[in-house]
Amino acid sequence: EFILLGLSDTRELRVPFFTFFFLAYAMVLLGNLLIIVTVRTDPKLSSPMYFLLCNLSFIDICYTSVTSPRMLVDLLSQRKAIAFEDCIAQLFFLHFAGASEMFLLTVMAYDRYTAICQPLHYTAIMSRRVCWVLVSGCWVGGFLHSFVQTLLTVQLPFCGPNTIDNYFCDVPPVIRLACTDIYLTEWLMASNSGLISLLCFLVLVTSYVFILVTVRVRFTEGHWKALSTCASHVMVVTLFFVPCIFIYLRPFSTFPSDKHICVIYTVFSPVMNPLIYTLRNNEVKASMWKLWK
Repeated sequence: EFILLGLSDTRELRVPFFTFFFLAYAMVLLGNLLIIVTVRTDPKLSSPMYFLLCNLSFIDICYTSVTSPRMLVDLLSQRKAIAFEDCIAQLFFLHFAGASEMFLLTVMAYDRYTAICQPLHYTAIMSRRVCWVLVSGCWVGGFLHSFVQTLLTVQLPFCGPNTIDNYFCDVPPVIRLACTDIYLTEWLMASNSGLISLLCFLVLVTSYVFILVTVRVRFTEGHWKALSTCASHVMVVTLFFVPCIFIYLRPFSTFPSDKHICVIYTVFSPVMNPLIYTLRNNEVKASMWKLWK
């Protein structure tokens, strides 16, 4: 088994931390479930953008449920022990959902690029069949990425220290405990996780550059609305990708624990998604109000 040290050793901070992260987890669940129900029940929200948004909400629920419940339990526990099999399972599903979300955010950026830069061909390019293929590809890509990371981890021998300076099991803190030289393994993992994060982020930035150029040339009310949507998307992308690039695109054993940075993309980013996509989208707000009535 492994021992998780959690976010803080200070006893006085356990209750405030528990209250804050419980409210954050509740917001993620309720907000994303509300988005899913709203999109599924309103025929007006049938465009590819809302189809992808619905899938993003589902992934966010899965992603945050991998780490938050365990963290909440450990905040009120004296001994934060986790079995080796549970630790590996948490690592697998974390990277499965996380990589799938990276790929989906890239697909959503491509959807906005197509809608703004090629509006006449948008319906043909982003058909429902294409959307299903893209979303399925996101899940398959996430599974393959997570399978490689997990396979490289379970082959390592663990026979010494068992203390993980984090609140969940992730690749960097776990492989530091291996009783062998991990130089090659950590570079293989960094080239996997780090390059995926960096390449997806570069694709996103490129798509936004093309969108900004198009909006500057053809500035209309519709393009202003699309630009506002993209600005919100950029905010979510920055919160999610930049910490991941910082953590995974470097050797794991040469840096101290990054558990406080992990909070950004495991807690804050999933909380921001439902807030941004509802409070800044009049169509979704109108549909939610209709559903409430």
